[in-house]
Amino acid sequence: MNHNENQALINPEQVRKLYKTKAGTLEVLKGVDFRVGEGEFVAIVGPSGSGKSTLINMITGIDRPTEGEVHVANFFQLLPTLTVLENVMMPMNYTGTYTGKRKQRGMELLERVDLPDVAQKYPSQISGGQQQRAAIARALANNPRLIVGDEPTGNLDSLSAGLVFALFEELVSQGTTIVMVTHDRDLAGQVPHVVEVRDGRILREVDSRLVASSQAPFSGYNRRDRHEDH
Repeated sequence: MNHNENQALINPEQVRKLYKTKAGTLEVLKGVDFRVGEGEFVAIVGPSGSGKSTLINMITGIDRPTEGEVHVANFFQLLPTLTVLENVMMPMNYTGTYTGKRKQRGMELLERVDLPDVAQKYPSQISGGQQQRAAIARALANNPRLIVGDEPTGNLDSLSAGLVFALFEELVSQGTTIVMVTHDRDLAGQVPHVVEVRDGRILREVDSRLVASSQAPFSGYNRRDRHEDH
């Protein structure tokens, strides 16, 4: 990837993740080391069990590496005990934004993800796809420099997924960095930079146009091996 070395917002350094099982120790991540620069749009791809979700958990702080470090700017989560609107407003509570402005901004963001009608409902009262869109709206509350998503369009219909992706593209054009995990070949094909994870390692940097045009598994694309860079 063409990283902005001076403004790396995500920087896993030699990250290993081991889990103890009855069968022994399972190594899920094996020395992951890469950088994501400011304003990049990155898709993390790979087969099930390759370590994608574990890597995202390391980036978001949901889990911690057994070895190594992960340096990340910030992230936001949807809270189940607050209404959808309160969730979207919550990040603004810590920035000195007065109540009227918070509510106005919150409703504007819900409009952008087509959710104004569920503003007063709780996350448990709306669909999984609506929860995903609400979480995206909340993440945008304070105009963050970084958004990290694990299958952000995974439970969305094609229309809603297109709406969210168009919003992501708009944010990237304004300088926001977005990193997402996806199994959607067509979606990954629209992202400028694609990182393939396999067997717990960052395997390759992928030309996203090849991902979109090929019918083969991710490992079959004509792309540049990371070890060839060294």
